[in-house]
Amino acid sequence: MYEREREDLVISLKEKGIKDERVLEAMNKVPRHDFVQSVMIPHAYKDVALPIGYGQTISQPYTVAIMTEKLKLKENSKVLEIGTGSGYQAAILREMGMQVFSIERNEDIYRKVQKFFDDNSLRIHCRCSDGTIGWSEFAPYDGIIVTAGSPTIPENLKKQLNIDGRMVIPVGGKTSQILKILHKTAEDEFDIDEIANFAFVPLIGREGWN
Repeated sequence: MYEREREDLVISLKEKGIKDERVLEAMNKVPRHDFVQSVMIPHAYKDVALPIGYGQTISQPYTVAIMTEKLKLKENSKVLEIGTGSGYQAAILREMGMQVFSIERNEDIYRKVQKFFDDNSLRIHCRCSDGTIGWSEFAPYDGIIVTAGSPTIPENLKKQLNIDGRMVIPVGGKTSQILKILHKTAEDEFDIDEIANFAFVPLIGREGWN
């Protein structure tokens, strides 16, 4: 179901500059319509963000693709996701063969997505807590992906990133951000690239927005 729509979406992502074939293959396999509200299913394969309730959204497919591509992950890499939301980003990472640890702050969303993961046999480790302080028990991570906009880069997340690991995080105001790509070259040393013009919901937490 919706195979042609996914193929068309992947074509559009290629045209927008996504080159990592593993990312494209995962997005061609994972059924995005399973992660949206039933009323939104006709729009599931449009390259737009869609509401999932509780003031949250499922990210635009291009945003999912570019953030995943910029992590430059190898198969079986350990990844921490901040902001589980619909579960779509986590499912993409799992489809690519990653070990996925995901944190969701909203308890109602957490319960819903945990049930979805269980019902669909998706081996994704999920917890309900403040994502800005990370998940130290399983650190360090080869990649950290933050799916909400933060005023700064949380220090806890920087500490939990492996040497040579990468973190992608939108940083800026509550309505627009710059996507920052951090490459940890040594303890407390980072190379940082930036991509402008992103818009995420605010990252709420001790090291985010209050």
